[in-house]
Amino acid sequence: MWEQIQSNRTRSIMLVIGMGLILVALGYALGMAFTDNGLVGLVIALVLWGIMNLVALTQGDSILLGMANAKEIKPADHPRLYNVVEEMKIASGLDTMPKVYIIDDPALNAFATGRDKNHISVAITSGLLQKLNRDELQGVIGHEMAHIKNRDVSLMVWCSILLGTIVILAQYGSRMFIFGGGSRRSSSNEGGGGGAQAILMVAALLLIILAPLFAQLIYFAISRKREYLADASSAQYTRYPEGLASALEKLGASTAQLRSANQATAPMYIINPFRAKGKAAADLTSTHPPISERIRILRSMNGASYHNYDEAFKQVKGGHVIPPTAIKLDHAETIREASDEGPLATEIGRARETSNALWNMNKYQTVDCDCGVRLRVPPGLKGQEVSCPHCGKTHQT
Repeated sequence: MWEQIQSNRTRSIMLVIGMGLILVALGYALGMAFTDNGLVGLVIALVLWGIMNLVALTQGDSILLGMANAKEIKPADHPRLYNVVEEMKIASGLDTMPKVYIIDDPALNAFATGRDKNHISVAITSGLLQKLNRDELQGVIGHEMAHIKNRDVSLMVWCSILLGTIVILAQYGSRMFIFGGGSRRSSSNEGGGGGAQAILMVAALLLIILAPLFAQLIYFAISRKREYLADASSAQYTRYPEGLASALEKLGASTAQLRSANQATAPMYIINPFRAKGKAAADLTSTHPPISERIRILRSMNGASYHNYDEAFKQVKGGHVIPPTAIKLDHAETIREASDEGPLATEIGRARETSNALWNMNKYQTVDCDCGVRLRVPPGLKGQEVSCPHCGKTHQT
């Protein structure tokens, strides 16, 4: 996969420079409109660009996880999820165990992030944990691990931070103009201020309107090929292509919107979090390759190797998608049997498991009543008395 990693590095440089130029152009327009000196705005934009690049390099992943309202868990909080991440870490050959996060949201979604190989994380929504069985969860985690392995996630950190900066600066400029900043500037220089302000207004409004499009273009600039490669890697890591195929079916049929997603973070997720409310993720509106096509490829595999995926891709779409060196170094992988999860094979069992994890995440206290009822007490009630709703016994928390 070295060719794809090198390609992603090149695209990372080009995208960061391109988005930086947009930021600089907007800064110049702001400088002309409010100080009658474009160089002032240009310098401010360059300084801001440098600061945001530094932020992306040092804290970018933490910022994105915070924006997603993701909370880190430990092995005891959700053993099944943590164990699956450990399995996929070993299967993918990563040196560092990713930090594991849960997003308390009924929507079905997930993403991976990381600014370098030593700072990597995987975040899963509670809705996804409740809906997916172990094999399906392995498929999704394997897919995200492939993005980490291929260094797609570092590109998304850089672009998300820069995109957020562009949107904030554009909104700031337009509001200053609307609420009087531009009019005060024009009163002091009636000659040329109006034209500069008009340019600023048009540029700012265009950037605000086109920001969602920029987020989608980031996906396409990286190329859809990376999604096929992540699918192929997931099939190899899990040795069970049906797991990811079944998970993609459930993800595609999901109609819940992710509350914490925004324009800057949307490109990170495994499926588009901004599809129409109450609508499934249709092929034509997805920022990824068509879901139905990805499922057909996975279900056409005769084995679990890169070569098998490339043959299935050729059968469904025509052409090749796996780099020749990856196929050359490939080895045969047979498809394993489906896992037997016992009580967690049902959605009810997984819902209980996920609820316990969310209570642990939010530091709820557990009180076992003599009548057999288990009470969950919010951390704000610590040190107070609570009554069992079943038998009425009072407990000191």
